[in-house]
Amino acid sequence: MANPIGGPATTPTPARKSVPTPARARPRSINPFRALQVHRNFRLFWIGQTVSLIGTWMQTVGQGWLALELTNSAFLVGVVSAAGSFPVLLLSLYGGVVADRYNKLRIVIVCQALLLAEAGALWWFTWSGRIDFVSLLVLTTLNGVISAFEIPARQAMIVELVTRDDLVDAIALNSGGFNLARIIGPSIAAIVLAKWGVAACFAINAVSYFAVLGSLFQVRLPRWVPREYLVSPIEQLKQGFQYIRSNRAVTGLMAVVAVYSIFGFQYLSMMPVIARDVLHTGAGGYGLLLTFVGIGALTGALSLAGLGVRIKRGRLYNITAYLYAGLIMLFALTRSVHLAAAALLFLGLAMLINGALSNGIIQSVVPDELRGRVVATYIFVYVGFPPIGSFLAGLVADYIGVEWAIFGGGLVMLIFGIWAFSRYPEIRAL
Repeated sequence: MANPIGGPATTPTPARKSVPTPARARPRSINPFRALQVHRNFRLFWIGQTVSLIGTWMQTVGQGWLALELTNSAFLVGVVSAAGSFPVLLLSLYGGVVADRYNKLRIVIVCQALLLAEAGALWWFTWSGRIDFVSLLVLTTLNGVISAFEIPARQAMIVELVTRDDLVDAIALNSGGFNLARIIGPSIAAIVLAKWGVAACFAINAVSYFAVLGSLFQVRLPRWVPREYLVSPIEQLKQGFQYIRSNRAVTGLMAVVAVYSIFGFQYLSMMPVIARDVLHTGAGGYGLLLTFVGIGALTGALSLAGLGVRIKRGRLYNITAYLYAGLIMLFALTRSVHLAAAALLFLGLAMLINGALSNGIIQSVVPDELRGRVVATYIFVYVGFPPIGSFLAGLVADYIGVEWAIFGGGLVMLIFGIWAFSRYPEIRAL
């Protein structure tokens, strides 16, 4: 019979002698970086994407601070934050159809090039002194439009960069790269803001896109063969929705993701206001707070990637959902920068594990032929719904205070989580 590790044929082993354990049955390594070591394409993608995300986080910090300086309004800061995500709410479902119909790698490359152009334009407007609230809003919205097509294609492409067995680990590492950038990006942004101003943050982001474009051009995938679709894009969308409705566990999971996306990211969109008006710190303190979110999230990502298939994902998702909500309420009541940083450390950890698990669970159960559409529906909810929360938080903050707006969001999450996990116990079995 063939050697299990691919060597020459060997003589069958007598029954009484110990048989070497096949590679598939051996315990998996707890090395959280295993997927990067094993899969070249994923390694290239991850490195380039992480470098680019450092620049993206620098731009995010710069946009929030610039919006506050231009408007001095918590509500309008929320509007700018929402403008980057609202187009995802409108267009990502169609973006999923596009991802299923066309070459995903090519879609991601084109979109990354367009994001480079948008970052360059934002730098030029700011550097030249022509930036105002309207132009900031337009450019942020353009970023969201491009992302509505880039994110579904990129997320659905991950399974092509690794094997299905390594998918959850790869998603966790992908989230880890995002949060490693969340640590480094705001830290650098705080220094750059103080020394060279907000325009420099936008310039560095524009340059960072060359890293991800360079890595994507080196990815080698099997030749893409277009499929012949006998139904319209609208019918394809309906097929994706029918699958979600037919699977109670996925239905319940999507419901939790929807509510948590609306109320679970308000603390991030309102962070400039919290930093300045509640904790009484400047741009450096704002960057520091985001850095602690990133440290916690990176810790969660590496832990999840190392645990891999050893954990009961549905049960852990349940636990982190409650922690996520409770830590948001704790952060909202904090009046010390140091205590806020500690709360954000654990909040980032719970947020990352909760989000990565929901993404990984859905991608693990969805059929390949529906992947783009179902992932796009997840992105429609996970990325598209936060603008609703940003609008609500900004509106409520102007009336009763930003800290109570965030606390109320955490309370809604906790109450809904208790109901949803009771109504859909199938989630725990995933």
